[in-house]
Amino acid sequence: MERESNATAAAPAAAALFAWGANSYGQLGLGHKEDVLLPQQLSDFCNPGCVKSITGGGAHSAVVTDEGSLFVCGLNKDGQLGLGHTEDVLYFTPCKSLLGCPIQQVACGWDFTIILTENGQVLSCGSNSFGQLGIPHGPRRCVVPQAIELLREKVVSIAAGLRHALAATASGTVFQWGTGLASSGRRLCPGQTLPLFLTAKEPSRVTGLENSQAVCVLAGSDHSASLTDAGELFVWGSNKHGQLASQAAFLPVPQKIEAHCFQNEKVAAVWNGWTHLVAQTETGKVFTWGRADYGQLGRTLESHEDWKPKKQDPSLRCSRPSKSTPSSLHCLMGATEVSCGSEHNLAVIDEKNEAKRRA
Repeated sequence: MERESNATAAAPAAAALFAWGANSYGQLGLGHKEDVLLPQQLSDFCNPGCVKSITGGGAHSAVVTDEGSLFVCGLNKDGQLGLGHTEDVLYFTPCKSLLGCPIQQVACGWDFTIILTENGQVLSCGSNSFGQLGIPHGPRRCVVPQAIELLREKVVSIAAGLRHALAATASGTVFQWGTGLASSGRRLCPGQTLPLFLTAKEPSRVTGLENSQAVCVLAGSDHSASLTDAGELFVWGSNKHGQLASQAAFLPVPQKIEAHCFQNEKVAAVWNGWTHLVAQTETGKVFTWGRADYGQLGRTLESHEDWKPKKQDPSLRCSRPSKSTPSSLHCLMGATEVSCGSEHNLAVIDEKNEAKRRA
């Protein structure tokens, strides 16, 4: 009996999906609209062990399986679920219009969704009030995913912000569309002509990255970022909360965060919240910077005074220890997976790496 008991204890647990938190529109996929304080297991809409990725937007959620199937639920007033209607959906439901079209990645914006297929094509659905669908003469909303025809090159990475979106192509070119950053850009850069990619309602090449090759793009609520194959991180847009590691209030074109901000190491991976960023270097160090008033940086700031970006001298970057300075979190050294919500984070630490860190 003792041997059997030990064997049972050592057996790996079956995979399961859990959801919790705000649920006003059924975005947890639990079949109701009540907020959930404790994690609840989702019904088996798919094999949990085959889930490739989970992502969420303003109030809608998406799951992509290993086979490339897309399941969606939550708020759908603008057709952001791509199901052909505008009724909220309380359970994870397959996006039938994409059956037979394997999905690689999904990026959920506030009220729209960007979809990347395995063959590198990009589709979009939901609100198009700010041109965030990349369909310049399209309707104000699309309830079925539509191909962004102007992205003719194979795409390898997509991102969706509050009212803008990005894509990186196989050749390393970055495109942006949606006017979400334009209003703050005009207000904070008076007298300047903003680059086209900040005001375009169709994919427009991001200038300033011509000498680099992007492998990944990210979008916050009002800023953008791009990671290159050389381990360099470029950022642009609003810097209201120090999320661009700069003293400038707004960066209209991409600027590289200098290597010394990451202890002279290359950046291997980066994740994005609404107003903060998390990066991991080639040796496994994890850095955080940006908005900190909800504890989303995972560290206590040395200075608690209000941090205000300046309109002048944007070259002053990482000049002082503050929320605008990337700072490493030793407890997350060697994290195998990190995910950012709008104002919070989750990380997975491998037990072996944890033992080495404590040694």
